[in-house]
Amino acid sequence: MLGSWRAAWLRVEGHWTWYRRYWTSNLYSSGLQPLLFLLAMGIGFGSQVEPGAATGGVSYLHYVAPALLVAGAVQNAVGAASYPVLSGFKWQRDYHAVTATPVTPGQVLGGQLLWIGLRLALACVVYALVATAFGAWTGAGVLLVVPVGVLAGLACAAPVTAVAATTYDEGARFAAVFRFVVMPMVLFSGTFFPVGHIPAALRWLAWISPLWHGNELARAATLGSAGPLPVLGHLAYLAAVFALGGLVARHFFYRRLVV
Repeated sequence: MLGSWRAAWLRVEGHWTWYRRYWTSNLYSSGLQPLLFLLAMGIGFGSQVEPGAATGGVSYLHYVAPALLVAGAVQNAVGAASYPVLSGFKWQRDYHAVTATPVTPGQVLGGQLLWIGLRLALACVVYALVATAFGAWTGAGVLLVVPVGVLAGLACAAPVTAVAATTYDEGARFAAVFRFVVMPMVLFSGTFFPVGHIPAALRWLAWISPLWHGNELARAATLGSAGPLPVLGHLAYLAAVFALGGLVARHFFYRRLVV
């Protein structure tokens, strides 16, 4: 049987063969969309926001730039883990073709998550480089924001992959996920303003959001706004969500692909 990692990377190679021909179709969602948010909120709206306690004493551009990188990664991750994964089961059915070989469902899942991680890393690097031209970073901490964005994205991608593996219709539930989970998460998880401004009764919804933990880590890297213990707590939470989501997804991949 093929080694687990080697088989997973073979799946990544297959994804890359397709992606290198159609990468321009993903340019807006993976690279331009977060930058447009940065221009609109960080530079446009941000020019009207005075540095203060809410922004940690820095300009609004510096406050919002790392969070927009993470928010963009989360949105891209959910998109890559929803319809494309369902397509592997239902429309293209390439998962069924691949698992007719010695490649196992677990290796197919591993390759899918690896590919999503690579896509996220590329999008985060592009955003970070272009945002540098707008003076969005205060120091070398941006080098840590990229892996934070990837980790936060994967923490969201793994559970959505599990949802996709249990979807047998045309994927109508994904529209609900984007509308009632992803967008509120982007708006109310500390991306544009501190969660302390949310009513106390609803604040826990932000605290359980992977995006909030990613935002806190990103700002800790660029602004030094958190100590070592909170940083470890945020990292542990994101790793736990990713691991749990991956285990659930693995269970349903085997359940759906092993006849």
